[in-house]
Amino acid sequence: MTGTEGGARPLRAPRGRARGARIPMPVAVLAGLAIALVTAPLLALVVQAPWSRLVEILGGSAALAALAMSLGTAAVSTLLSLLLGVPLALVLADGRRVERPSRARRAVRALITVPVVLPPVAGGVALLALLGPQGLLGAPLLDATGIAIAPSIAAVVLAQTFVAMPFLVFAAEGAVRGADRRTELAAASLGASPLRVLVRVTLPLAGPGIAAGAALCFARALGEYGATVTFASSVPGVTRTLPMAIYEQLPDDRPAAIALSLLLVGLSVVVLIALRDRWTPGLRA
Repeated sequence: MTGTEGGARPLRAPRGRARGARIPMPVAVLAGLAIALVTAPLLALVVQAPWSRLVEILGGSAALAALAMSLGTAAVSTLLSLLLGVPLALVLADGRRVERPSRARRAVRALITVPVVLPPVAGGVALLALLGPQGLLGAPLLDATGIAIAPSIAAVVLAQTFVAMPFLVFAAEGAVRGADRRTELAAASLGASPLRVLVRVTLPLAGPGIAAGAALCFARALGEYGATVTFASSVPGVTRTLPMAIYEQLPDDRPAAIALSLLLVGLSVVVLIALRDRWTPGLRA
């Protein structure tokens, strides 16, 4: 018996967007407000930028020194995050072998999340408490060697790594968890050692996700201010990064602060756009 013989009405293919799938007007309005909240401040930077002085401001020695400091320390912070964060992500993702991760892994994951939600200034104070001239480790190091970690470039790198590494860890862990384990098991069944499986199979499969995490880590380190200025201070030519230079310029030269902010925004956007198609395919429209 067919559907029509039994009295049931035949199903018809929907024309266009199903009525129930339409976005309600209140949701569309709130989404528009969210877009405006993100884009309006950036548009204001573009509108109020001192275009006639832009080359002069950005080509000044102070701006170039701050830019070089930001790019250099952000790159080193990203490399340090890769060196430490990828192994941590592998350890956390190893729980995919069982249905429920251990309490230790859940606790470590929660601790790694803390720098993301912690106020940056509090993070800087925490770093001072550990590595500052009067810190738990900083004071003995200073007494024994005469070396003070803060203020120094090392302090800038440590502060940036503290706040940025979790982004890489989460992205790398998700990439490893999403990798096809059948390929790893096949390689192991053919006699490959665990290290060889890791290097030749797991990391290449998770490579795009790890690279996306590294890009986010670099962008976050590039814009870090609170923890860095609290821990490393703002010393021109020594620890002053681009965000610090922006804050220093704001009271006395607002157009210069806007120009430097526009540069920082542009650098972050360039990083994300350059890596969008290759390393973050999930963001493609």
